[in-house]
Formats: sequence, structure tokens, C-alpha cells
Amino acid sequence: QVQLVESGGGLVQPGGSLRLSCTVSGTIFDINAMGWYRQVPGKERAMVATIRSGGSANYTDSVKGRYTISRDNSKKTVHLQMNSLKPEDTAVYYCYADLWSRGSSDYTDYWGQGTQVTVSS
Repeated sequence: QVQLVESGGGLVQPGGSLRLSCTVSGTIFDINAMGWYRQVPGKERAMVATIRSGGSANYTDSVKGRYTISRDNSKKTVHLQMNSLKPEDTAVYYCYADLWSRGSSDYTDYWGQGTQVTVSS
């Protein structure tokens, strides 16, 4: 059974930093893309940052220069370093992985349970 477990959310003042982590567990044969999405009430979940197995990363425009995504393939973990946080970054952040696991014939998208990030003074 595949699980994505996130950690690192919380409350931070504007201008502060947080680091989110997500670890994949289960019998995993390969992980293609990993990443982070976020959602605020009344809006659709939106991509924040993604990273492929080779290390190439993609960011939404509003976080470029402030966020850095990284991954450790040996630990099946993805991180999101968030700096210079703004109130508009407040959201539930979801970890995502496109992976191939035991019992599957193809790559499948999996999601974490979400972690709240609140930026407020």
C-alpha cells in the first residue's frame, strides 16, 4: 500500500521560512515526478513546484526565487524550502508523486493528506 506522509507545515510570520517534507512508503519500483500543490478554500488545487527524477524542476511564477524543491531518490523523499513567505502563500499544501508500485501495471498519481501552511502576523 502506497502512502505519502507530509510534515513541516505550521504558522509563520510574513518574511519567514518553512520547510515541507514528504516521504513515500510502500513497495515502489520507480518514482517519476514528485511535487507540491496547494489549495485554498473555494479554489482548485494548483501546482506549486514539481521535480522529475533527473532533477529538473518547475515552479509556478508566484513562488519563483522564493521556493526551492529538491528530492532524495534513495529515501523517496521530496522537500519544499519556502522562504520570504507571504500571506497569500497560506494554503493546504499537498505532496504528489507519479509512481509505479507493486500491483500496478502503470504509473499512478498519489497524494498526501495535506499540511496547513499559514502566513500571518
